[in-house]
Amino acid sequence: MSRDYFGSLASPVETAEIKKDERNMATEGPAVRRVQVAEHPRLLKLKGMFNSKFGSVPKFYVRAPGRVNIIGLGFCFGWRLQENDIKNSPILSEGRAYRLLWIFCSSYGCRTRYVNSCGTCENTRSPAGQYQSLVPVELAEICAKSEHYIGTEGGGMDQSISFLAEEGTAKLIEFSPLRATDVKLPSGAVFVIANSCVEMNKAATSHFNIRVMECRLAAKLLAKHKCLPWEEVLRLEEVQAKLGVSLQEMLLITEDTLHSEPYSPKEICRCLGISLQELKTQILSPNTQDVLTFKLYQRAKHVYSEAARVLQFKKICEEAPDNTVQLLGELMNQSHVSCRDMYECSCPELDQLVDICRKFGAQGSRLTGAGWGGCTVSIVPADKLSSFLANVHEAYYQRSNRSLVPEKQSLFATKPGGGALVFLEA
Repeated sequence: MSRDYFGSLASPVETAEIKKDERNMATEGPAVRRVQVAEHPRLLKLKGMFNSKFGSVPKFYVRAPGRVNIIGLGFCFGWRLQENDIKNSPILSEGRAYRLLWIFCSSYGCRTRYVNSCGTCENTRSPAGQYQSLVPVELAEICAKSEHYIGTEGGGMDQSISFLAEEGTAKLIEFSPLRATDVKLPSGAVFVIANSCVEMNKAATSHFNIRVMECRLAAKLLAKHKCLPWEEVLRLEEVQAKLGVSLQEMLLITEDTLHSEPYSPKEICRCLGISLQELKTQILSPNTQDVLTFKLYQRAKHVYSEAARVLQFKKICEEAPDNTVQLLGELMNQSHVSCRDMYECSCPELDQLVDICRKFGAQGSRLTGAGWGGCTVSIVPADKLSSFLANVHEAYYQRSNRSLVPEKQSLFATKPGGGALVFLEA
């Protein structure tokens, strides 16, 4: 017997059907499961709230578990949380979840005028929507693009792993075109998530967009220096692809081309041969037009070195040497240092939490997600897990007001799980 997504016992036959649904998701669309809503308190509560607000019951529910990138930025590992049952998974209740739900509603022929805090879609049917035949890769790309409409210049990692995750394997997510590769993680280690209890809304601040723009400007200056059509270049990855060189060579080119001192808008204009007005209207986003300095060298160096670490991480997992856990941990440690010093997306609480995790047995620890708050991910030898959890809980959570945060939501071990599902009432 095994546990299904609601934490209840499922038979071997049911478990096989669940896994088949998830495999089909990669090529046939979102997986669908029929459930007895009355047997699951959280779904039953959502159903009641929906019925109270709209006077009818929802046609379906959508669940999209959390995501953790073990290492990487643009090239990255997407990783589903173990806690992906109905008691712990978000049922598309806030932020990005709304946009995912819109796509699901479209694909199931449901036109949604309002997505409420229950995380369910208004019960309004329409003819089959234009997205009905889309496979998860296409859905992920649409969801990623939708984020740009709220002013966040994000990528597609979150959306991609939400649709493409499979139980038992991490995923190497690559873009242009979007693709996901299975990566088998070492069996002798456990990955632990720790919440710093610091929140950062990247849609409400400019930090994230400034980093995106700094990378874009760095790419254009590198392209211009190499006599490439820089006007067309948007990403650092494109410069490497057009030059046909390795990541290590791109690091050398970055060292030779960009200086470590911050660039002013006027200097960028001089390098590109454009006016300040052209820079603001043709390149910068609305919430970066008043930025006074841009750190191009640091951002480019981080992106290229982090991409190299991702590929090295994958190689180590494939070759599985005796010291795999140690080697992966070293890469994660290097990643955090680069995030902190070169990309500058950490914060004091994350740095403290990373140090505590390393002190109590993690072979490697780094921030995960966009940064400036949120969580860390640590690789911990399996035989040290119990003492690690106890010590980190005491050192970080009990010695501050963070102890008010529910322990199970703050610090827990996890493993790769399945992706988004559509639930229909049986």
